[in-house]
Amino acid sequence: MASLMENLMTVLENECQEYENLLELSSAKTPIIVAGDLEELARITDEEQLVVNRINRIEKDREVIYKDIANVINKDVNTLKLGDLVDMLSSRKEEQQRLAKVHDRLRASVNSVKRANEQNRELIQNAMELVEFNLNLLQAQRTAPETANYNRGAYNTGMHMGVEQSGFDAKQ
Repeated sequence: MASLMENLMTVLENECQEYENLLELSSAKTPIIVAGDLEELARITDEEQLVVNRINRIEKDREVIYKDIANVINKDVNTLKLGDLVDMLSSRKEEQQRLAKVHDRLRASVNSVKRANEQNRELIQNAMELVEFNLNLLQAQRTAPETANYNRGAYNTGMHMGVEQSGFDAKQ
């Protein structure tokens, strides 16, 4: 059991480190999204995907260790929580403190990543709404009504309100 707990703590510490790496990348994305640097955003997103792949591998290792621990202590793996394991280690204070510390660190890292990703999602959504607004504005200018401007010969010039002929053409 002691070696299983040691393995669990090592895996959780590795997972925590990867979540902290993910948090750094997510935080670095925020100013890049604001600046609209798509190339840098793609590069960071690729790096994030590598970190997520590492987290998934670590998570699989954690699940295997968790199953082994649940078998040893005769508990259901689906209901066994990390907090329960912390409580069970009350006789071994040093291990209990280490597990509690890594548990709190992991929880804080995951919550920070969630907050950063939510902020980035909102920024991207706002940027997309702005692009859609600009496209709608350009389309509206193209379909603006004709003015009642006449030339010297009393003919209608056919000018559109607020539109210059060198506007954006989405069909090209």
